[in-house]
Amino acid sequence: MASKDNAASSANPGRIKQIAQTYKMAKRVDPKIGLVIAAVGIVTFGVLLAIGFLVGHPVYLGILGFVLAFLAMAIIFGRRAEKAAFSQMEGQPGAAAAVLDNIGRGWTTTPAVAVNRSQDVVHRAVGKAGIVLVAEGNPNRVKGLLAAEKKKMARIVVDVPVHDIVVGTGEDQVPLKKVRTTMLKYPRVLTGPQVTATNDRLRALGDLMSNMPVPKGPMPKGARMLPPASRIWRRTSPVPD
Repeated sequence: MASKDNAASSANPGRIKQIAQTYKMAKRVDPKIGLVIAAVGIVTFGVLLAIGFLVGHPVYLGILGFVLAFLAMAIIFGRRAEKAAFSQMEGQPGAAAAVLDNIGRGWTTTPAVAVNRSQDVVHRAVGKAGIVLVAEGNPNRVKGLLAAEKKKMARIVVDVPVHDIVVGTGEDQVPLKKVRTTMLKYPRVLTGPQVTATNDRLRALGDLMSNMPVPKGPMPKGARMLPPASRIWRRTSPVPD
């Protein structure tokens, strides 16, 4: 029992620290976030309390107003913090991979399945909607990357829908903040076993980092092992066109 209490108490400071860091990040982009959250809480609580006095139950509606005010503040904080995070990520290399990594259960993502010398990149996600290729970079150059990746997949994956998304704000592009929503709107046409089979076949293709040759011989003294290639994205790696 004591160990559970200690675990809970040690988790709370970490969660509070994370919220504080999120608030600081959001405030750099959205300086008015604190005022907006406070105003939402005060107005919500004030309206419920006023209704409570009118109907003769100020204590009951005051408590309800406090709970609803806290909930409203949490919702507004989450939305504005998310908007601030996307504004900071916009245009950064690998931003789409970060979005895919947090898309939710049911999706298997593989970053950097195709990259060119100009650092345009294509990421892959597989789910019940099929295969989704998400490209970020110059819209004219990524068309060639997408076409080449589709041609490569066509040799081993048959009858699986393939969708492609080009991240950006131009015509026929999808803003970074709408990538997840766009993917979740695709119709679900595959079953769980079909998704697993598709992933198994695509795994044979690998990704850019896993397909790069590994130097032979003993590891130099002081060298460190890198994390799995599917979880990292190195802009400095030499890649073919």
